[in-house]
Amino acid sequence: MTEATLSTEEQTCCPSDSCNNDGSTPHAAEELREAVRKQYADIATGRENSCGSTCGDGEADVISARLGYSEDELVAVPEGANLGLGCGNPQAIANLKPGETVLDLGSGAGFDCFLAARAVGETGHVIGVDMTHEMLQKAREKAEEIDAHNVEFRLGEIEYLPVADNTIDAIISNCVVNLSPNKPRVYREAYRVLKPGGRLAISDVVAFRPLPENVLNDLKAYTGCIAGASVITDLQTILKDAGFVDIRITPKDESKRVIDDWAPGTDVSDYVASTSVEAVKP
Repeated sequence: MTEATLSTEEQTCCPSDSCNNDGSTPHAAEELREAVRKQYADIATGRENSCGSTCGDGEADVISARLGYSEDELVAVPEGANLGLGCGNPQAIANLKPGETVLDLGSGAGFDCFLAARAVGETGHVIGVDMTHEMLQKAREKAEEIDAHNVEFRLGEIEYLPVADNTIDAIISNCVVNLSPNKPRVYREAYRVLKPGGRLAISDVVAFRPLPENVLNDLKAYTGCIAGASVITDLQTILKDAGFVDIRITPKDESKRVIDDWAPGTDVSDYVASTSVEAVKP
């Protein structure tokens, strides 16, 4: 059963290997990947504030509170792990249990990994994958600060996960998959590493309808989590083609204010919304 709770105009999806792939934006895949890598390296080293100029200037904890994180969650992570880069709260939908193995796609400075580590406990394990050396260094430093033995951070791209087949109980991610120039491959990789019965619990930006050309041509809008948003019908097809079932894509009204802050003075929230993306590997 596939549930889509966003209202959209009917779209015709391209084949699953080409939707949101190299040809779906005016920028080559490697150019996009390097732009994203540089943006987030600058954030990790303090050369740029949180999501850069495409995001608001609010403090990270204020942004995260708007997205549904509790005060208890915000104070539970090491200082500096929360960079205010999310668009939702995957913890709220992941239903993590003690002893589970969790994978975070695009783990950044480790914010959601550290929260997941609390949920799965000492008998569980959390793996964060990120392609940015600077973010990995920051996350590893934070893990050492709190002596987090059940968390590890691996260098890698989410299209080519450094994770073995059928080893993960739950995959979380927060405003990262939209940054990939090859989303079908991301979800095929997610399917590969999940155990049978494993689940996706992802917060991501999804488009109600195709974005205007001027936004698609704006590399800054891509690195700022706007231009790479999948149209909902395309995302449904990508997930189905990867093999997932029980697909649910649900908008989060509380994200509207945060998204409006990404591009002040525009109508971007008329096109995109933060959503929860849930699915199961049968």
